Amino acid sequence: MLQSSSSNTLNQPKNFKIHTTKPTSPESYERTVYPTNYNKPQDETLENSDIPMIKITELSHYFFGNTHHSHHVFYSNLTVLKAKRAAKVENKKFIDLKLIKLTSGNGGNGCVSFFKDNFKPMGPPDGGDGGNGGSIYLNVVDKNITSLHGLQKRYVAKGGQPGKGSQLDGKSGDDIIIDIPLGTIVRWIPDPQDFKKFVSQREGDALNDVFMEFDIDDRDFIQLNRGGYRPGEGWIFKEHDEEYFRDKDFFQDLNEKVTGYDEELLFEESYNDRFPIVGLDCNQVTQKPLLLLRGGKGGLGNMHFLTKEIKGPRFCKMGRPGITANFLLELKLIADLGLVGLPNAGKSSLLRAISKARPRVGHWEFTTLQPTVGTIFTRIDKDPFTVADIPGIIKGASQNKGMGLDFLRHIERSGGLVFVVSLESANPVDDLKILLEEVGPRRMKDKNVLVVATKADLSSEGANFKVLRDYIEHNHSEWKIVPVCAPKGENVERCIKLMSEIAQTKKKP
Repeated sequence: MLQSSSSNTLNQPKNFKIHTTKPTSPESYERTVYPTNYNKPQDETLENSDIPMIKITELSHYFFGNTHHSHHVFYSNLTVLKAKRAAKVENKKFIDLKLIKLTSGNGGNGCVSFFKDNFKPMGPPDGGDGGNGGSIYLNVVDKNITSLHGLQKRYVAKGGQPGKGSQLDGKSGDDIIIDIPLGTIVRWIPDPQDFKKFVSQREGDALNDVFMEFDIDDRDFIQLNRGGYRPGEGWIFKEHDEEYFRDKDFFQDLNEKVTGYDEELLFEESYNDRFPIVGLDCNQVTQKPLLLLRGGKGGLGNMHFLTKEIKGPRFCKMGRPGITANFLLELKLIADLGLVGLPNAGKSSLLRAISKARPRVGHWEFTTLQPTVGTIFTRIDKDPFTVADIPGIIKGASQNKGMGLDFLRHIERSGGLVFVVSLESANPVDDLKILLEEVGPRRMKDKNVLVVATKADLSSEGANFKVLRDYIEHNHSEWKIVPVCAPKGENVERCIKLMSEIAQTKKKP
């Protein structure tokens, strides 16, 4: 009968603390995102990189001041209701924020076994090691995936199988590879259940009085704790209980050596179980999957514990546990151009006219309820370019009114912006000013700009177009402007030519 050592075995400890009063000296961290091609320095060693430090930050600051992200996690009921309402209006699946919970597999236990044949009923120990638990990987792809809706909320990798006799190791658990779209940002987040008890009892939506404290290393990597047994523990005993073996001198001598092995194993785990606190920017297609959570290592079989003093070791080691962590995935579509306009400005009609994309077209506000990416082919000797059409922006979108921050993120990666302004508006210049204000200087930085004046009557230059053109010439002389009547196909080729120019020409900072 096998008996497991239960002393000093830990559940997965939390790697953060919650404060609801302002710390005396909260620290800030650099708000950047590590690219996926981040590599550790070649001369870095395990010894000089393990420098624990404490970071304290406002919960809202962890999401870079974007309360939309924190509300998506901690006020999820509202998000679910909004999603249900949107699904009734437009039955297309597009999700650009996704919370997922991942658990890597546990390592299998070692085996207590002895060689047997017809001439020797019990020979030397031959118990094999347990298999390693399955790991979880991310695979960044550029084809066929343009939304996070296909991802599951929960992924659990399989554990390793126990070791067997005849020095056979257990089978390792199957790895899980999660395909995510190009342009996804992956951020570690604390378990939402630990925070909901704080935010559910508060008045209003502000989260600036909730603070997180966590341990990081010198490169701003947060420690992901997996728990499990402590060094010198995690034994599985056969025939006798734990107390019997621990009283024996031979076991104490052996356990001292095994404790050193455990310490190295746990140190290796602590080094590998880290994640950049500011996230991974998956802006490149991966050549091979990125390891996110490593599975637990299999336990040692009794074949490792044969010594001069121990001829028949009736004990082995438990496998190491997997690790559980929560991540928030944010998709920012990667398109050459971002199409921006007020509701009913004619963006969808324009995109239909210039590409094969088929966004919904109508006369009610927010006809476009999800981003649409269209590919525009020009000449055979030129590469095509892509245009992202986002839902119409209203005044206050930067404060999350209307579709707000749900979709403004999708123009951040574009190389250029196309502002679509309707000439049927009472004041097209004011409409353009609203768009510029809501997009903001950060999203405008280093981007080429084209203004498309839609619903134009090209048979005569209207007064509205003249006013809009004069405003651009006097205030943004480097911008280009073109009138278009998409339903009639008038000036569409000219519009495509100008779009191609700003898409393929990088603006000098």
